[in-house]
Amino acid sequence: MDRFRVVVCGGGIAAIEGLLRLRALTGDALDITVVAPNEELRYRPLAVDEPFSWRGVRRYPLRTIAGRTGATWVQEAAEWVDPDAQTLHTEGGGTLPFDALLLAVGGRLVTPFEHVTVFDDANADEAYRGLVQDVEGGYTRSVALLVPEGPAWLLPAYELALMTAERATSMWEEGLGVNVVTPEPAPLAALGEAASSAVGALLEKARVRVYTDARPAVPAAGHVLVAPGGPEFESARIVALPRIEGRPLRNVPTVDNGFVPVDELSRVPGMADHVFAAGDATDQPLKHGGLGAQQADVAAAGIAAMAGADVKPEPLRPVIRAVLHTGEQPLYITARIEDGRVESEVTTERAWPADEKVVAEELGPFLSSLD
Repeated sequence: MDRFRVVVCGGGIAAIEGLLRLRALTGDALDITVVAPNEELRYRPLAVDEPFSWRGVRRYPLRTIAGRTGATWVQEAAEWVDPDAQTLHTEGGGTLPFDALLLAVGGRLVTPFEHVTVFDDANADEAYRGLVQDVEGGYTRSVALLVPEGPAWLLPAYELALMTAERATSMWEEGLGVNVVTPEPAPLAALGEAASSAVGALLEKARVRVYTDARPAVPAAGHVLVAPGGPEFESARIVALPRIEGRPLRNVPTVDNGFVPVDELSRVPGMADHVFAAGDATDQPLKHGGLGAQQADVAAAGIAAMAGADVKPEPLRPVIRAVLHTGEQPLYITARIEDGRVESEVTTERAWPADEKVVAEELGPFLSSLD
């Protein structure tokens, strides 16, 4: 009898968490193929540390991950899905049959403004190290960090603001102006009142000015417009977080900006319960690796049950555990999301390893074994 075939699309945190949870639930009973064009899993959340000469993005070869988990790695990008034939087609013309499919292809990063430097994990050091050096030398006296409208990674804006201000203070460079412009009603409001208040207090102490409820615009180099009705100010350096959009695959349903809709069991509606999705590719409005990992765990349970494992899939109950790097003591944030409400807790006591900025049940221990 043929083994149950699972195809996992993607080479990021959600994809590998899904792979690892499937192995934890089913052992070696499944035939698992990972389809990803990238050669490495990049542990992206640590990118904010690189420009400050701390250990940044960690990299793990997908070949090693596949070998350790007994999976097959196909180094190609997914292009389209034939739901009737239950096959995935790759950009290189390959065809992979599946009994269950997990889509964790991540989001597409879009430059939200002209006249800005965009900060993301792929060019974190290149984009920001020169700015840090200019701050240290007293050559840059003002920095603006912009959060675009729409889905975006929120934590890096506040981490960069706090770490930049701290670096200036530690080098006795007084008078640096750091501004954050965000459409949020309060700093990091998406993670709940306790988290937002704690981060707001840190920003105030560091003398970082935050413009909230704003739609930032950059009409010209060195000029930031805080709309609607806000001021326009000059800044020597303007850095923006990328806006995140979906990566549509033909025949896979999408909603606004190309994101894949999922239900509470991480299934993609209208695809005969054979297709699941997790991570930044989905329509979950909050983008965070820990949330994507939880979606992948839920999907893995559903796939394992389909394959005959004694597993009862449980609906997603999101709990985000995040570490905010500040340049000094990290802030550990736990945010529970239920029925649209967010309850958060914060502590400066180490709640989990500080280099685990994304808490994923399977991924953390596995990467530690590779380290």
